[in-house]
Amino acid sequence: MNNIWRNQKKQWSALSFCSMAFFSSCGQPEQNKPNIIFILADDMGYADAGCYGQKLIETPNINKLASQGKLFTNAYSASPVSASSRCGLLTGLHMGHAYIRGNDPWTERGDVWDYHKTSNDPSLEGQRPIPAHSVTIPKLLKTQGYATGCFGKWGLGAPFTEGVPEKQGFDLFYGYNCQRQAHTYFPNHLWRNGERVNLRNEVIPPTTRLPEGADKYDEKSYEIFWQNDYSAELIQNESLRFIEDNATTPFFMFYATTLPHTSLQAPKRLVDKYVEKLGDEEPSLGGSAYPCRYPKATYAAMVTYLDEQIGEIIDKLKELGIYENTLIIFSSDNGPSGDPTYYQSVKPFQSVPNRVKGSLYEGGIRSPFIAVWENKIEAGTISDLPIVLYDLLPTFCEIGGGEIPSHTDGISFLPELLGKKNQECHEYLYWEHAQGGGQQAVRFGHWKGLRGNINSKGNTQIKLFNLLDDAEEINDLSGHYPEIVDKMEQYMSNARSKPEVDYFYLKPFDN
Repeated sequence: MNNIWRNQKKQWSALSFCSMAFFSSCGQPEQNKPNIIFILADDMGYADAGCYGQKLIETPNINKLASQGKLFTNAYSASPVSASSRCGLLTGLHMGHAYIRGNDPWTERGDVWDYHKTSNDPSLEGQRPIPAHSVTIPKLLKTQGYATGCFGKWGLGAPFTEGVPEKQGFDLFYGYNCQRQAHTYFPNHLWRNGERVNLRNEVIPPTTRLPEGADKYDEKSYEIFWQNDYSAELIQNESLRFIEDNATTPFFMFYATTLPHTSLQAPKRLVDKYVEKLGDEEPSLGGSAYPCRYPKATYAAMVTYLDEQIGEIIDKLKELGIYENTLIIFSSDNGPSGDPTYYQSVKPFQSVPNRVKGSLYEGGIRSPFIAVWENKIEAGTISDLPIVLYDLLPTFCEIGGGEIPSHTDGISFLPELLGKKNQECHEYLYWEHAQGGGQQAVRFGHWKGLRGNINSKGNTQIKLFNLLDDAEEINDLSGHYPEIVDKMEQYMSNARSKPEVDYFYLKPFDN
């Protein structure tokens, strides 16, 4: 990790952030269109994988991806939370233009947080839908002859709305429609397109505590939370079947796994492995997620289980003889939730608490990002090019041979993947988030401007950080470089339009 960071610091100063435009001179890589598999971890920290410096959690398959492909050190999520990050990546729009700019529970429908009511009334399930006219990656790739599948967590449109996956370009969806339902790995149902698939699990809200009088140190006290149908296994099986069914046609697979998002629930064989490795620990007694006897061991087990699933996907591609013609990208939707201290999950960007998921500090938006494409991407390479998940739409369009929509905020990074010298760069990167007090952030070169407490305190002052020397964003330099602060303020103003949904308002600017 230290070598990666030193290499990054050396090259940051040489990065040119040029004007935002779209580049499409690389051409189609081959006559046969490649398959595209995008694996999006849920709440996985920048440094949770060994190839990014992790020392305790074992991720051999992710590490192998890095050794056989290109590892990015300046990759970002589109947002610090789940729904908006997915909206940004699928529509190619940053948070100043996206329709969904946060996790909107859409509470005007009723008691959406009641798991029992939701189980009986699907109209309470899911999140606010993206509009029917949204331009999305799967819609664009379908016009290029791609089969499209999404497996895992959606969060961009409640059941029976215009925002469901099958109305946004996916031929097949299997998984959680609703982010709230995804807080348990043992839901009583999942969705296959518009069909509700009942599972052999009872409704146990994640806020459920240990039974009264239960011994918190006895593993048997936690058995109630491990039921029959483990969703991570079911979703994996469906994704492997999709690969098999589309082995002879170009396909795009969005593998939106819920791992390692809470609640903490992992196969016992892996939990036992980490208990033996890490030793005994204090239980987590729950709150917003289930109680867990070995929380640190279980988190590691969930990351390793995801790593095993990635290995299974690669084995399936090789078994079918289509691995060489498949681009595989691995990333995460945002920073980790909870306290990342034990595993140093966001090293070297974290020393101050709470700068993780939900925050526009680096720990909340800097993401792991690895791309593998045999005989196309040079093995074992590292890229310091700043990219964001909303760059995926133009990149995948170019790979598929289609025209890049003019309205996207993204830039294709296909030249960077292929080792070409004609890569276009962003003038700046932009984020906003109405929750967490209200936040805006801009990155321009090695400078980062951050405005917090916009909604909670009406703050409009910008803090300025030099990421080259201060990756942890501790030293506010705004008083020393007023001309750069002025540029940041101009970017923050120019980058955004007023949200269509008032839940996403930055109040001093939108009311």
